[in-house]
Amino acid sequence: MRRELTEQELHNLAMNIVGRQLEADGYEFMAINSKPKKNPQYVCLKDKYLHFIVVRNIEFPHNPREYDVELMEKMRDHAIKFEARTYYAGVGISNAADRTLPVYLNEEYIVDYEGLLEIT
Repeated sequence: MRRELTEQELHNLAMNIVGRQLEADGYEFMAINSKPKKNPQYVCLKDKYLHFIVVRNIEFPHNPREYDVELMEKMRDHAIKFEARTYYAGVGISNAADRTLPVYLNEEYIVDYEGLLEIT
């Protein structure tokens, strides 16, 4: 039987995609929060700098590189207090057979992720 992935499952998938990239790029994980609305999702250390990374799963047809400016400015202001850099990681995940359909468990999907966007 076909089952749609829940919002939390899609968020976890986005977190895994971003987490693998961070690991490959040499980031050291200080804290990880997998709750979708609890920010940031990752607090990492790299090159002696703290990095706050907000991860969002973005549903098709929305652009994963567009973000909530107000939220990200608030995160940036919070990060500054810790001398941290702020990043947004938008991950588009869609059904591979038909992008207008939901993503189903154990079925192929398409990932639209171009890496971290620094919020300055």
